[in-house]
Amino acid sequence: MSKVESSLKKPELANEGRKKIDWVADRMDILNEIKWKYEGEQPLDGSSISICLHLEAKTAYMAQVLADLGARVSITSSNPLSTQDDVAAALAEYGVEVHSWYGATEEEYNSFLNKVLDIKPHLLIDDGGDLVDLIHNTRRDLIKGIIGGSEETTTGVQRLRAREAEGKLEFPMLAVNDAYCKQLFDNRYGTGQSVWDGIIRTTNLVVAGKTVVVAGYGWCGKGVAMRAKGLGARVIITETDPIRASEAWMDGFRVMPMQEAAVQGDFFITVTGCRDIIRGEHFRVMKDGAILANAGHFDVEINIPELSEQSLIEEEVRKNIRKYEMKDGRRIYLLAEGRLVNLAAGDGHPVEIMDMSFGLQVLSLLCLKENPDLEKGVHRVPDEIDREVAYLKLKSLNVSIDELTPAQKEYLTSS
Repeated sequence: MSKVESSLKKPELANEGRKKIDWVADRMDILNEIKWKYEGEQPLDGSSISICLHLEAKTAYMAQVLADLGARVSITSSNPLSTQDDVAAALAEYGVEVHSWYGATEEEYNSFLNKVLDIKPHLLIDDGGDLVDLIHNTRRDLIKGIIGGSEETTTGVQRLRAREAEGKLEFPMLAVNDAYCKQLFDNRYGTGQSVWDGIIRTTNLVVAGKTVVVAGYGWCGKGVAMRAKGLGARVIITETDPIRASEAWMDGFRVMPMQEAAVQGDFFITVTGCRDIIRGEHFRVMKDGAILANAGHFDVEINIPELSEQSLIEEEVRKNIRKYEMKDGRRIYLLAEGRLVNLAAGDGHPVEIMDMSFGLQVLSLLCLKENPDLEKGVHRVPDEIDREVAYLKLKSLNVSIDELTPAQKEYLTSS
């Protein structure tokens, strides 16, 4: 494809980025199967797609597949620290319009969001709801041309449902985050592995024997806690939901309020989708050397202004590690500026996991294109798409399963 006009910081790194994309492309069997099945039909021909996702190799390959199916694609990152500049450069050379670079300022970030919308999209892929929010607030002229979109994250779906409840969501959005193949695999196994990958490569510290406090026991929290246990940590869960708290207890974890956990923790990981989970009163009782990381979409789960107010000295002591020295000499360390630690300080979820999630994304956009009259509002991903991705995953693993006999089907559906 021909090179398009993009906003890049380091276009000279395209060759390195191409190597990263090629590496994941060989291992994303679901996307490759979808591409093989639909490329001849060009089902997205004439469609413009605006994407806001963490811009690394796996996302880039999905964008390429959408382009290969006929779409015009424009993409930016959903986090200022999750763009890999070499991957962005390679993707632009492929013919996808890219507006993103690592370390973007707030002004640059907002500018990039607007630039990806300048193609007047028919379809959207959002991560955290920033594109949808911008369209409804300042780019309302685009609404009439939008068929619909899909949302990748828990936080984004929460924002969509809030907008829908207020009667202010003007087009259909498929909640990809709520699909079974997203929650069970991406949110649990993907987050569990990638969060610890980001923490370990950043700190180079042992986890075994340490006390890990995980705030939130949704699917992402389950994955983080499970992997912490596997690494030999003592795990504490903090929750506000009594059902999830009971589940955590029966899964073998200690459960307590954050104020009690704050005294005990060596590592703290927030993964709730809410704000101020760790705040002033917690910082005051933390032990010397406590390490804080966030795995929720926005950098509001750890109250950084209150942490800063309590400290005498702030300094970066290692890449992606900032030290806050308290008035009594205690030191608290914040990873990746409180942003998503698995992407700001790592490569994000494993390739095979994102293959499933991005398979859901591509099939969801094809579904929207085929159903342009879908009612505005938040919709579940159709069950047949969820099951198709699961079957494709099993096929890639060369795993076969049983099928119901006609008699069994009749038994399960008869009264």
